Amino acid sequence: MANTSSAKKATRKIARRAKVNGDRISRVRSYVRKVDEALSAGDKAAAAAALKAAQPELMRAASKGVIPKKTASRKVSRLAARVKAIA
Repeated sequence: MANTSSAKKATRKIARRAKVNGDRISRVRSYVRKVDEALSAGDKAAAAAALKAAQPELMRAASKGVIPKKTASRKVSRLAARVKAIA
């Protein structure tokens, strides 16, 4: 348990940041899920639109340090390849 006032403040700050980061991760997962759903439905136009919306969210999460930059790039790359593969 935190004893000093600075440690208590740090605990409050950590809790706030965890909430914000959790919200960002949840938002990224939602965008990626929309792309997956469009892909499983076989709708290339919807999948492309969903990917266009998901890409900035992934990169924003990476720039904020929520997920690693290479992880975001890998996810965008794999999603784009799956969208491109739909015939």
